[in-house]
Amino acid sequence: MTAHAPLTSDTLLLRLARLRDRVGELVDERTAGDPTAGDPLRGLYLSDEAVRHLLGPTTTSYPSAFEDEPGDGDGAAYEGDGADRLELLAVRLGLTELDLRILLIALAPDLERSFESLYGYLNDDVSRRRATTGLALDLCGLPVHFAGARARFHPSAPLTALGLLSVEDPERPFLSRALRVPDRLIAHLLGDDTLDPALVGHVHPLVTAAPSHDDGFTDKLAARLSTAPLTVYLREHREGDGLAGAAAALRTAGYEALHFTGPEDRVPELLREARLRDAAVVASALPEKPGPLVRALAHSGVPVLLTGSRPYDPQWCEQDPLVLDAPRQRAGAVDVWSAALRDEPGFDLAATVAPYRLGGDRILRAAQAARTLAVFDGTPVTAAHLRLAARQQSASGLEQHARRIRPDVGWEDLVLPDKPLAQLHELALRARHRDQVLGDWRLSAGGGRGRGVLGLFAGESGTGKTLSAEVVAAELGLDLYVVQLSSIVDKYVGETEKNLERIFTEADRTDAVLLFDEADAVFGKRSEVKDSHDKYANMESAYLLQRLESFDGIALLTTNLRANIDEAFTRRLDLVIDFPFPDPGQRLALWRHSLAAVPCEEGTDPSAVAEAFELAGGSIRSAVVTAAYAAAGRGAPATTADLREGAEREYRKAGRLVPGEGNW
Repeated sequence: MTAHAPLTSDTLLLRLARLRDRVGELVDERTAGDPTAGDPLRGLYLSDEAVRHLLGPTTTSYPSAFEDEPGDGDGAAYEGDGADRLELLAVRLGLTELDLRILLIALAPDLERSFESLYGYLNDDVSRRRATTGLALDLCGLPVHFAGARARFHPSAPLTALGLLSVEDPERPFLSRALRVPDRLIAHLLGDDTLDPALVGHVHPLVTAAPSHDDGFTDKLAARLSTAPLTVYLREHREGDGLAGAAAALRTAGYEALHFTGPEDRVPELLREARLRDAAVVASALPEKPGPLVRALAHSGVPVLLTGSRPYDPQWCEQDPLVLDAPRQRAGAVDVWSAALRDEPGFDLAATVAPYRLGGDRILRAAQAARTLAVFDGTPVTAAHLRLAARQQSASGLEQHARRIRPDVGWEDLVLPDKPLAQLHELALRARHRDQVLGDWRLSAGGGRGRGVLGLFAGESGTGKTLSAEVVAAELGLDLYVVQLSSIVDKYVGETEKNLERIFTEADRTDAVLLFDEADAVFGKRSEVKDSHDKYANMESAYLLQRLESFDGIALLTTNLRANIDEAFTRRLDLVIDFPFPDPGQRLALWRHSLAAVPCEEGTDPSAVAEAFELAGGSIRSAVVTAAYAAAGRGAPATTADLREGAEREYRKAGRLVPGEGNW
């Protein structure tokens, strides 16, 4: 939680000097009682004179004893002075003085080269230059047959279990097994906080925007984390909720966060890194079978926060973590967006970001992307930049089941009566303010119901239903996904529901508008059960009714026959908008709107065509396209005759009698 000073040179050299003196005492004992001490081949070969030279005086005078200190070998925790990284680590991890001495003995050759030769001499083998378990016990003055002392090298002992010491050469007798300290620990003690190479690509800084509204969740969780290391599972309602909640709580508690996205076999290095840094671990995107990872991380003495959308399964871990629901990310968190943009925007930020429910670090990334787009265009950040960047952060898997449309239309492209136009504006308003009305004002019906916005567009073909859906998506700054019925309906029982569930689940986590075109094919009326086909068709409708209740996104349905839609679906809709067939005045407006960019011969007037031909907006556009191609082929502007020819084509396509055939 707090950055520590590196291991000071004076403190380190003091400890090494004490160890050197203890080695000297052991050399004296060995030399005095060893009849082979003078053998010229002993150890192949390190003479006594060479050893004495290694143990000669150093340039600085230090206390001469590797003397006992408080808590020596009695299991009491060592109390450091707060400046030495080794001592601070011992205090934090509850290491005893004996553990600390064993650790120092093991790392000495990595800090001072002379210990290699000295250990080779004491091991009676100049090729074995690391401390062994037996040598460590001798240097600590402990009998090698003492079970309590030998247990310090057991895999479950603190030094080995915490990843601070490894006992090598398992095929050798116990007393001759070598001790090694990980390079990462040595680097940390010397002041190097570079991430362990084994974790590169698997651990990332957790930089994320704080939740905009969490009802005190952050403070309560931070208080628990500050009291003692805790394992928490944050269940997400939507991707990013858990990371945002975890980051905010850890920031409040003063913890550095290591965001782990790697495999289970990197957990030992991860936990060691967290212990060295006094950091917390955050693991998201849990694997398909999360049990092994959860068991490896849980209750490790390190604060661990796990995030995921699945409900916690008690089989994942023998000792359950604290299971909490992550705070939901609100759409349009203006304060978070404003902080991420840094500068005051020159547009209505609240209206621009209202539809987006980005969580985690997505807001920060969207703001950065918007600034990059603005630099590319050579302008300040605009609403268009921000919307494009936000859509990029809502990348979706919906394209597997739906066709994406990037809206390129606006309200000016709609030619509709006042009533449906007002209802479309209301639909966009509901999408912007649903969190406030249904959440803050507690007008949700309860029972697990979502905060989705559902609308039905009913009217004849070509009256502007799909275009209106695109305009609503453009107004909200969202992509429009048109669901492909061929990718949903399946002849096998239950598969259609599975396909629909995939679509709704993906739409829940994506900021987009979902469009079910020709919705009566899926949302049709239930019928009396006369055979198995009726039974399973009704089951499909029942599933849809339940799923719409919990939907959190924006879904629009279109139908040519409103009477075909089950009344139970209609009751769950926020708005039902009827698109009337255009009258002559509206038809004329549609003709003129479609011809706005088409070169026309002087005097060309679509009034007579609009009056004579009862065409919907889609058919009028097709007629104008036919006229435009005819004009382009002649290399001349379009004429009234071209418009009539286009209208007649549309009548013939529909199998209708052309008015005034041959009398024009």
